[in-house]
Amino acid sequence: MNLAARIAIIGVGNDFRHDDGVGWAVVARLAERAEGRPLPSGTALFVCDGDPARLITLWEGAGLAIVVDAAHAHPGHPGRLHRLELDGGQLPRASSAASSHGLGLGDAVQLARELDRLPGQLVVYAVEGADSSLGRGLSARVAAVVAPLADRIAEEIEHHGGSVRTR
Repeated sequence: MNLAARIAIIGVGNDFRHDDGVGWAVVARLAERAEGRPLPSGTALFVCDGDPARLITLWEGAGLAIVVDAAHAHPGHPGRLHRLELDGGQLPRASSAASSHGLGLGDAVQLARELDRLPGQLVVYAVEGADSSLGRGLSARVAAVVAPLADRIAEEIEHHGGSVRTR
Protein backbone atom coordinates (compact mmCIF):
# COMPACT_ATOMS: atom_id res chain seq x y z
CA MET A 1 0.00 0.00 0.00
CA ASN A 2 1.35 3.44 -0.95
CA LEU A 3 0.38 5.69 1.96
CA ALA A 4 1.99 8.72 0.32
CA ALA A 5 -0.85 8.81 -2.23
CA ARG A 6 -3.58 9.18 0.44
CA ILE A 7 -5.47 12.47 0.39
CA ALA A 8 -6.82 14.00 3.60
CA ILE A 9 -9.33 16.85 3.50
CA ILE A 10 -9.71 18.39 6.95
CA GLY A 11 -12.32 20.97 7.89
CA VAL A 12 -11.17 22.84 10.98
CA GLY A 13 -13.44 24.84 13.23
CA ASN A 14 -16.41 24.88 15.51
CA ASP A 15 -19.89 24.40 14.08
CA PHE A 16 -21.35 26.26 17.07
CA ARG A 17 -19.52 29.55 16.41
CA HIS A 18 -21.16 30.74 13.19
CA ASP A 19 -18.47 31.41 10.52
CA ASP A 20 -15.89 29.36 12.42
CA GLY A 21 -17.82 26.36 11.06
CA VAL A 22 -16.90 27.06 7.42
CA GLY A 23 -14.33 24.24 7.33
CA TRP A 24 -16.91 21.74 8.53
CA ALA A 25 -19.44 23.09 5.99
CA VAL A 26 -16.98 22.63 3.11
CA VAL A 27 -16.28 19.03 4.18
CA ALA A 28 -20.03 18.37 4.42
CA ARG A 29 -20.49 19.82 0.92
CA LEU A 30 -17.68 17.60 -0.42
CA ALA A 31 -19.37 14.56 1.16
CA GLU A 32 -22.69 15.50 -0.51
CA ARG A 33 -20.95 16.10 -3.84
CA ALA A 34 -19.20 12.72 -3.58
CA GLU A 35 -22.55 10.92 -3.54
CA GLY A 36 -23.01 11.84 -7.20
CA ARG A 37 -19.40 12.27 -8.28
CA PRO A 38 -17.06 10.15 -6.16
CA LEU A 39 -13.80 11.63 -4.99
CA PRO A 40 -10.57 9.87 -5.96
CA SER A 41 -9.96 6.58 -4.20
CA GLY A 42 -7.98 7.06 -1.02
CA THR A 43 -9.54 10.43 -0.21
CA ALA A 44 -10.66 10.82 3.39
CA LEU A 45 -12.85 13.64 4.74
CA PHE A 46 -12.43 14.76 8.35
CA VAL A 47 -13.56 17.53 10.68
CA CYS A 48 -11.39 18.73 13.54
CA ASP A 49 -11.47 21.36 16.26
CA GLY A 50 -7.96 22.50 15.34
CA ASP A 51 -6.07 20.77 18.14
CA PRO A 52 -2.49 20.34 16.82
CA ALA A 53 -2.19 16.68 17.91
CA ARG A 54 -5.47 15.79 16.19
CA LEU A 55 -4.49 17.64 13.00
CA ILE A 56 -1.17 15.80 12.84
CA THR A 57 -2.92 12.46 13.35
CA LEU A 58 -5.39 13.21 10.55
CA TRP A 59 -2.80 14.22 7.95
CA GLU A 60 -0.07 11.76 8.92
CA GLY A 61 0.86 9.53 5.98
CA ALA A 62 -1.01 11.68 3.45
CA GLY A 63 0.59 12.61 0.18
CA LEU A 64 -1.73 15.63 0.10
CA ALA A 65 -3.55 17.26 2.99
CA ILE A 66 -5.95 20.12 2.39
CA VAL A 67 -7.09 22.05 5.44
CA VAL A 68 -10.05 24.45 5.37
CA ASP A 69 -10.31 26.92 8.24
CA ALA A 70 -11.90 30.23 9.12
CA ALA A 71 -9.67 33.28 9.36
CA HIS A 72 -9.85 36.71 10.92
CA ALA A 73 -8.42 39.66 9.05
CA HIS A 74 -8.20 43.35 9.77
CA PRO A 75 -9.70 44.89 7.83
CA GLY A 76 -11.84 41.90 7.07
CA HIS A 77 -13.63 40.95 3.89
CA PRO A 78 -16.04 38.16 4.87
CA GLY A 79 -15.95 35.38 2.31
CA ARG A 80 -12.53 36.30 0.92
CA LEU A 81 -10.46 33.19 0.32
CA HIS A 82 -6.74 32.74 0.94
CA ARG A 83 -4.80 29.72 -0.40
CA LEU A 84 -1.54 28.90 1.33
CA GLU A 85 0.80 26.07 0.48
CA LEU A 86 3.46 24.59 2.70
CA ASP A 87 6.84 25.73 1.46
CA GLY A 88 10.01 24.33 2.97
CA GLY A 89 8.17 23.03 6.02
CA GLN A 90 6.51 26.36 6.87
CA LEU A 91 3.31 28.05 5.91
CA PRO A 92 3.79 31.56 4.52
CA ARG A 93 2.23 34.27 6.62
CA ALA A 94 -0.90 35.72 5.08
CA SER A 95 -0.61 39.48 5.04
CA SER A 96 -3.44 40.20 7.45
CA ALA A 97 -5.35 36.94 7.93
CA ALA A 98 -4.93 34.66 10.92
CA SER A 99 -6.62 31.45 12.00
CA SER A 100 -9.66 31.93 14.16
CA HIS A 101 -8.09 29.61 16.76
CA GLY A 102 -5.56 30.69 19.38
CA LEU A 103 -3.53 27.54 18.82
CA GLY A 104 -3.90 25.31 15.87
CA LEU A 105 -2.60 25.06 12.38
CA GLY A 106 0.69 26.94 12.75
CA ASP A 107 1.45 25.00 15.92
CA ALA A 108 0.53 21.72 14.23
CA VAL A 109 2.84 22.45 11.29
CA GLN A 110 5.73 23.34 13.58
CA LEU A 111 5.23 20.26 15.75
CA ALA A 112 4.74 17.94 12.76
CA ARG A 113 7.93 19.28 11.20
CA GLU A 114 9.85 18.53 14.40
CA LEU A 115 8.35 15.03 14.57
CA ASP A 116 8.81 14.40 10.83
CA ARG A 117 5.05 13.87 10.45
CA LEU A 118 4.14 16.47 7.84
CA PRO A 119 2.09 15.36 4.84
CA GLY A 120 3.84 15.27 1.48
CA GLN A 121 2.03 18.46 0.47
CA LEU A 122 -0.06 20.74 2.68
CA VAL A 123 -2.54 23.25 1.28
CA VAL A 124 -4.59 25.55 3.50
CA TYR A 125 -7.71 27.39 2.42
CA ALA A 126 -8.53 30.15 4.89
CA VAL A 127 -11.92 31.84 4.56
CA GLU A 128 -12.35 35.24 6.17
CA GLY A 129 -15.33 35.22 8.48
CA ALA A 130 -17.68 37.89 9.77
CA ASP A 131 -19.17 36.33 12.90
CA SER A 132 -17.56 33.91 15.35
CA SER A 133 -20.01 34.47 18.18
CA LEU A 134 -21.91 31.55 19.69
CA GLY A 135 -24.58 30.15 17.43
CA ARG A 136 -25.11 28.02 14.35
CA GLY A 137 -25.12 28.93 10.69
CA LEU A 138 -22.74 30.80 8.44
CA SER A 139 -23.10 34.45 7.48
CA ALA A 140 -24.38 34.94 3.93
CA ARG A 141 -21.01 35.98 2.44
CA VAL A 142 -19.19 33.03 4.01
CA ALA A 143 -21.95 30.57 3.08
CA ALA A 144 -21.64 31.73 -0.54
CA VAL A 145 -18.04 30.47 -0.62
CA VAL A 146 -18.80 26.88 0.52
CA ALA A 147 -19.98 25.28 -2.75
CA PRO A 148 -17.39 26.96 -5.03
CA LEU A 149 -14.60 26.09 -2.59
CA ALA A 150 -15.75 22.47 -2.37
CA ASP A 151 -15.71 22.30 -6.19
CA ARG A 152 -12.24 23.87 -6.30
CA ILE A 153 -10.91 21.34 -3.78
CA ALA A 154 -12.50 18.46 -5.69
CA GLU A 155 -10.75 19.64 -8.86
CA GLU A 156 -7.44 20.00 -7.02
CA ILE A 157 -7.55 16.47 -5.64
CA GLU A 158 -8.63 15.02 -8.98
CA HIS A 159 -5.47 16.51 -10.51
CA HIS A 160 -3.41 15.13 -7.62
CA GLY A 161 -4.80 11.62 -8.17
CA GLY A 162 -4.54 9.07 -5.44
CA SER A 163 -5.51 5.50 -4.90
CA VAL A 164 -4.96 3.98 -1.49
CA ARG A 165 -6.51 3.48 1.90
CA THR A 166 -8.66 5.89 3.86
CA ARG A 167 -8.94 6.33 7.59
